[in-house]
Amino acid sequence: MIPSLMPTYNRADIAFERGEGAWLFTSDGRRFLDFGAGIATSSLGHGHPHLTCAIAEQASRVMHVSNLYRVPQAERLAARLVDASFADSVFFCNSGAEANEGMVKLIRRAMHGLGQPARTRILCFEGAFHGRTLAMLAATGNAKYLEGFGEPVAGFDHVPLGNLNAVRNAITPHTAGIIVEPIQGEGGVRTCDPRFLRELRTACDEYGLFLGFDEVQCGMGRTGRLFAHEWAEVRPDVVSSAKGIGGGFPLGAILATEEVARHLTPGSHGTTFGGNPLACAAGNAVLDVVLAPGFLDGVGCLGDQLAEQLGGLVADNRDIFAGVRGRGLLLGLECVASNAALQAACLEEGLLVVAAAQNVLRLAPPLVITQADVDEAITRLQRAAARLRRQ
Repeated sequence: MIPSLMPTYNRADIAFERGEGAWLFTSDGRRFLDFGAGIATSSLGHGHPHLTCAIAEQASRVMHVSNLYRVPQAERLAARLVDASFADSVFFCNSGAEANEGMVKLIRRAMHGLGQPARTRILCFEGAFHGRTLAMLAATGNAKYLEGFGEPVAGFDHVPLGNLNAVRNAITPHTAGIIVEPIQGEGGVRTCDPRFLRELRTACDEYGLFLGFDEVQCGMGRTGRLFAHEWAEVRPDVVSSAKGIGGGFPLGAILATEEVARHLTPGSHGTTFGGNPLACAAGNAVLDVVLAPGFLDGVGCLGDQLAEQLGGLVADNRDIFAGVRGRGLLLGLECVASNAALQAACLEEGLLVVAAAQNVLRLAPPLVITQADVDEAITRLQRAAARLRRQ
């Protein structure tokens, strides 16, 4: 008999009762060091006093009013994101998949508004992950995710990541834009060369295309900059954000320049829950922390330290690990052994990590971890490697 909760996940037989910082606790007293952060989502860790207070205070006042009325919390959050980024305007939604759907709609709508309605196709990259809606499954292009859901949604073309010649060859008179993750998280923590991102900007300018960055996983401070594309010093036309933007509370956003955003006129796009007072109270609380002086520099420094210590771990366990990839606090351990087996071994050692493609073990801890947390994670990874070796 099917369980009441649809079995769409292979869930570990463990449930958490509470959390504190980078730690999660079960009802029977076991504690786990969380280096997955709900898949790069719990950016401020668990039980962060400023975030939880902001959510509780807003919940006691008003949680939802709909977008038929002004939402001051959303107006403030949008203004702060505009001030801190390339963007001129922001649309709030609920998730990464919804933000990516909106980004595609926005690119197509802008082309229509510019008198080029035939330009609807979006160029995407192999290894990408843009979400689980029907259109975003097509944008992702992974056959495993598409299986059983019928004909893929039309309008998406795919080329190898990092291959500019392939990009240029794939551009047609029907191409509207390019969407890329500066770091492919689900795809194996594959980091785009900054030069490649700059070349994409050049190609978009040359062909009159819009450049979109999917920063659902790598954005909101995870690399030591508010958005990962900032390392390449390139200006996008539109960016999707979610996961860490709400610190664990469901929130997504589409950030865009005026040239693109002005084409989403009243009635052309919408959301029931997106940008409601409670979600935006959470988003503002996250920004209070992430944009505080020195915070992002600290994320970058701690990410460098974690990467260095992971390098030492690899050197000590060449039969288990092959290398380190990623940036900031979105890092991947290239595995010789099975990453699924290593994930299970880490769980046995009280460390939460997330498997990714290309046999990579993903580490995406809360941005508020300490050096002591890093040291403890390395110790538990060493024990997990030893445990796997004994099996």
